[in-house]
Amino acid sequence: MNLALFDLDNTLLSGDSDFEWAQFLISKGVVDREIQEAKNIEFYEHYKAGTLDIHAFLEFQLSPLTRHGRAELDAWHTEYMQRHIRPIIGQPARDLVRQHLAAGDLCAIVTATNSFVTGPIARELGIPHLIGTVPAADLQSGAFAGGPRGTPSFREGKIERVEAWLESQGLWWGSFANSFFYSDSHNDLPLMEKVKTPVAVDPDDKLRQHSTQMGWKIITLR
Repeated sequence: MNLALFDLDNTLLSGDSDFEWAQFLISKGVVDREIQEAKNIEFYEHYKAGTLDIHAFLEFQLSPLTRHGRAELDAWHTEYMQRHIRPIIGQPARDLVRQHLAAGDLCAIVTATNSFVTGPIARELGIPHLIGTVPAADLQSGAFAGGPRGTPSFREGKIERVEAWLESQGLWWGSFANSFFYSDSHNDLPLMEKVKTPVAVDPDDKLRQHSTQMGWKIITLR
């Protein structure tokens, strides 16, 4: 059995699910366009530079969830999937996932974006496991409390979360004949260096340079 891990934003998606969620909320008048877009640009510049404060970002990202009931948020998400997400899932990405599933590989999305936003996207892609940042919530009412629960699934945190997930199933890295991780971002180098077969997908400049130096496979899903 092999292990196939996939980053989501700008990897399986031809775009960023968190950015698209913010754009959706702006279109609904839920958040202020000027403030939201300015903060998104600021955080994205830090992300590209490898200097993102993940906790500051999550405080900003998750705060809109706390101001609305779960039923309303779930209804919005259905609309968001139709308008913003399905159009940026390309056939090459679907084919790649199906190839691994058909081979009987254990498949999971590993993403820093929160699991409320990304859970339905994983289901749309047919990927049975999601390792995303978990937004703290009341499990009775479903209401979000703001901030993450546990370790955010970002940079080295992705390794911690993947290993905890594997351990919960009685597995470890040595359980697999091969392990893959597909990503576009140099922020994912810690996990890419952990697997046997890292694959750069439409990579940013830093990841492309590193992948070329290391002889890693580079592909496009666009």
